[in-house]
Amino acid sequence: GKHVLEGQTVGVNEGDRIGIVGRNGDGKTTLLGLLAKRFEPDSGSVTWRNNIHVGLLSQDDDLDDESTVIRAVVGDVPDYVWATDAGTRAIMDELLADIDPQALVGTLSGGQRRRCDLARLLVQDWDVLCLDEPTNHLDMHAIAWLAEHLKRRWPAGQGALLTVTHDRWFLDEVCTSMWEVHDRRVEPFEGGYSAYIQQRVERERQAAVAEERRQNTLRKELNWLAHGAKARTSKPKFRIKEAQALIADDPPLRNPLELKRLAVSRLGKQVIELKGACRDFGSNHVFGPIDWIIGPGERVGILGENGAGKTTLLKVMMGQLEPTAGRVKIGKSVRLGQLSQHLTSLSDKEDWRVRDLLARTKHYVVIDGREVTPSQLLERLGFDSRELMTYVADLSGGQRRRLALMLLLIEEPNVLVLDEPGNDLDTDMLAVMEDLLDTWPGTLVIVTHDRYLMERVTDDQYALIDGSLSHVPGGVDEYLKRLGSAPTGERFSRRASSDSTDEPVAEKSQETPRLSNKERRELKRRFDSCERKLEKASGEPDRIRAELEAADATDYEELTRLTSELEAARARIDELETEWLELSEQLGQA
Repeated sequence: GKHVLEGQTVGVNEGDRIGIVGRNGDGKTTLLGLLAKRFEPDSGSVTWRNNIHVGLLSQDDDLDDESTVIRAVVGDVPDYVWATDAGTRAIMDELLADIDPQALVGTLSGGQRRRCDLARLLVQDWDVLCLDEPTNHLDMHAIAWLAEHLKRRWPAGQGALLTVTHDRWFLDEVCTSMWEVHDRRVEPFEGGYSAYIQQRVERERQAAVAEERRQNTLRKELNWLAHGAKARTSKPKFRIKEAQALIADDPPLRNPLELKRLAVSRLGKQVIELKGACRDFGSNHVFGPIDWIIGPGERVGILGENGAGKTTLLKVMMGQLEPTAGRVKIGKSVRLGQLSQHLTSLSDKEDWRVRDLLARTKHYVVIDGREVTPSQLLERLGFDSRELMTYVADLSGGQRRRLALMLLLIEEPNVLVLDEPGNDLDTDMLAVMEDLLDTWPGTLVIVTHDRYLMERVTDDQYALIDGSLSHVPGGVDEYLKRLGSAPTGERFSRRASSDSTDEPVAEKSQETPRLSNKERRELKRRFDSCERKLEKASGEPDRIRAELEAADATDYEELTRLTSELEAARARIDELETEWLELSEQLGQA
């Protein structure tokens, strides 16, 4: 009986790369299903161009439990055919390297099954791809690979992609336009996620200004309403300098010195210390030895591929698992608060109503220096009063995660440990959660594959690679480079085809040729020269603008000359910036 979409007309054209966002339950998945013709609309129509092929990755797969992994992915295609296709092998090596190709689909974990379904879709040819939460169960390396694959899958101006995802970095990386689904309608925006947020804020500001103007007009004379000015619209041009200028006067997201001062007063000097800590499960070595001191007010993120041992490391840090060797010391004043992947804090409260949970909590908690009641905090996290009577068992995944976060914050821990806190949350709720974490005065340890969330709420990142933990000052980019420098083989291809042919089908990975010392020195010389030219050229527009202001307003020849100089100066800066970025990338890969 719920109306999700009403009277909407949208189109998908060749070359479109569309990200679909909106609150949980507003109709994103329904829209994707309609476009893919998984079901028919109650009214209106969905029209496809003749002979197009549309592929859909839904949240629930149609894989046959009795099929082997390799047959579920490639179907009846002979091994010698798919094994000699470099594109197919690359997809399998990235998504299925840890899965036995002869295993039955019914024996796979939820994450493995999801990757199997994604691989099945990607190895086929489609004119349009509709992806519903494609980054679920993928680690950061796989998400970065998927983004690159989708950017290169079709030539420019060909194919079409629609994706529903809460991963904002992925949206920015892959999409060139956005659709926001809300209030039964689909609203288009140009650009990726960052552009969408800026445009949405601007539209809301314009709407607020227009409403204030309307109210003033009403007070003056009602018939003025017919003459209200239409809102101005513009197509934004995003550039580094302009973006920096826009945020130059904004206050910082958080005051790290003040937060550290508050954290020290709440925690003392010692929080968590690992000394030579190792953890094994039988003959399986997970990590170690690790020496690590986490101090008061630190906000750290732990990076690592699926199965690297991140959750195990968190459990050892919190004292839930004993290290196989070494020791873990937790400060006496530490009050740990944990949000686990599986929301174990709610597992024994399935038959409670949300209202009953609120009644058992504290009367208020201090958030951002203000007293907030549990119901106010829950409202901030997207609940409305009608949902207070809902049983915990009937809540959606996103609602359960928000409720668990509220219960965690109400307890006022001084050390927060969050394991994939962004799962099941839409982009708006992720922004609310980040806002809450920004002003939270304590130590924060977070594990997440959401790159945007990781970079937004943490100040330092550490990578768990091959059982060793190391600081990555360059953040996620440096972590991905370190993973990329590790040798990779086409493991899945070799294993899948080993039973069917004696001939090797995997080719050796092609390494990027390394520059000689002489070539690198020449590249560095060109880079330094370009940087000096750019620094010199960047002051030219200001100089010319000053001359324009001082020029005689009636001297048209002089004004024309200076205007031409200003345009030429800006064009020169554009040219140098492009050259600088290209040289910078080449140096980084050399």
